[in-house]
Amino acid sequence: MPRYIAFLRAINVGGHTVKMDVLRQHFEALGFANVETFIASGNVIFTAPGKPTAALERRVEAQLAAALGFPVATFLRTPAELAAIAAARPFPATLQAAAVAFNVGFLRTPLTPAARARLKALETALDSFAVQGREVYWLCRVKQSESTFSNAVFEKTLGLTATWRGINTLERLAAKYPPPSAR
Repeated sequence: MPRYIAFLRAINVGGHTVKMDVLRQHFEALGFANVETFIASGNVIFTAPGKPTAALERRVEAQLAAALGFPVATFLRTPAELAAIAAARPFPATLQAAAVAFNVGFLRTPLTPAARARLKALETALDSFAVQGREVYWLCRVKQSESTFSNAVFEKTLGLTATWRGINTLERLAAKYPPPSAR
């Protein structure tokens, strides 16, 4: 069965506290196997029969909303997709080396040209963005708390739901769960 990594929005932020053993139980209730969590920020690794990713995302979202009482946007990626995301360096090396924070935003679909233009308008001397596929890369030259950019700003400006992870987390996940061809 294929392995997936679920990146969940609204887990252990904003007053939505969920214990990782409980989160694993919800994924197991869906019939998924080999369920593991990775740090307590809504990263769940599991295997499931090969189905379209969008259908799996909807199943997870429905289960979690019913069980937890709040919506949990779900973004699935395969180990191969995660490896490519973690290895991507969409900014010049000197710019990336000077960054204080480097994060990746997960989306359901690639940005439209109009959404890309709205994202570009959010760039400042502190924040740069790059888009590759269904991911937005955010390079921040100061502490994130000092930036005017946030997920709330992203979602309001673009009208899209996203969840963000630091590149260090993604690199660690990609190393722990490599694609089958890399093992």
